[in-house]
Amino acid sequence: MKRTAPVDSPEKLKLFIDFPHQLYKDDPNYVPELFIAQRDLLSPKKHPFHKHSSLQLFLAYDNDKVVGRIAAILNNNHNEFNKTSDGFFGFFDCINSQEIADLLFDEVKRWLAGKKINNIIGPVNFSTNETCGLLVEGFTTPPYAMMTYNAPYYLALIEQAGYSKKTDLLAYEFLDTSYNDRALKLRNTLDERLAKKNIRIRPINMKNFKTEVNSVREIYNQAWDRNLGFVPMTKEEFDYLANDLKLVLDPAFCLIAEHDGKAIGFGLAIPNINKVLRKVKNGRLLPTGIFKLLFGKSKIDSLRIIALGVVEEYRKMGIEGSFYGAFMKRFNEKKMKHAEASWILEDNTMMRLGIENINGKLYKRYRIFEQPV
Repeated sequence: MKRTAPVDSPEKLKLFIDFPHQLYKDDPNYVPELFIAQRDLLSPKKHPFHKHSSLQLFLAYDNDKVVGRIAAILNNNHNEFNKTSDGFFGFFDCINSQEIADLLFDEVKRWLAGKKINNIIGPVNFSTNETCGLLVEGFTTPPYAMMTYNAPYYLALIEQAGYSKKTDLLAYEFLDTSYNDRALKLRNTLDERLAKKNIRIRPINMKNFKTEVNSVREIYNQAWDRNLGFVPMTKEEFDYLANDLKLVLDPAFCLIAEHDGKAIGFGLAIPNINKVLRKVKNGRLLPTGIFKLLFGKSKIDSLRIIALGVVEEYRKMGIEGSFYGAFMKRFNEKKMKHAEASWILEDNTMMRLGIENINGKLYKRYRIFEQPV
């Protein structure tokens, strides 16, 4: 008997979090999420998203076996900021069965039906500030840190459920043997030009972390693109994310641009912690996962450029190029082998051109879908 059920207990939440581990147990590219991180993310008493918005998790069963999962999400801040009436689906994982997928998507529709929603978007795990997008190209390598992964058959399940493309998100790859070091060579020239305008780029001050995070949050909420329904992060949400990232942060890869002492841009790249997480069985830090994490961090040889933004009036002045140059310098110093710049909206031609000019190779594509209600 095939059926669905809401997640309404700690036991079902555990089943919800653990289902992908069983689904992908034979997939060498799968990276398990840390159980404790997923549990806190989905728990109303733990994550600040739940203070302004709501969601309902669902499991799909075939008899007593879990065969799928999904979340129906109402992000009130998204709708208020963008003046829309959108609902979202996220955390979608499913066996290759259209019947099961349709049962899950029907639950999302039913849950959102009474909330005055006229459009459903996904996969989005709360908002575009968190993980989002369905992998549709680039299945031969594992995902980088904080990027999604799924089986190729998900595309057909979603499309046959009535969803169509909203936009694509792109990931570019850099190899130590093939990237163009033009930005690195230009860095000194760019920095000198910026200095004449009283603009300087510096690494984050970890001793003053809270103040630095406040400055970065203001830039983030000013500088990011609204094309995909961007929503500003609350102070609590940004602090929550910053505290998570602090565990893996290298100050040389977290840069702030200042004009006369005022923060006007920032660039962030993080070590690809997925290199280690792939080896943490079922996302459990205990009993041995914590040691794999602690001792594996120093061996990471890849990097994800996760964010790069400049407030509008300071764009096209060379700040972005200086960020890339600084990242490449540190990349070389640490003898890293691979880097990924992700994600970039497919219609962000200026950012795409800048990456392609330094030989970034488009190698993964993620898709956001939508369906009118």
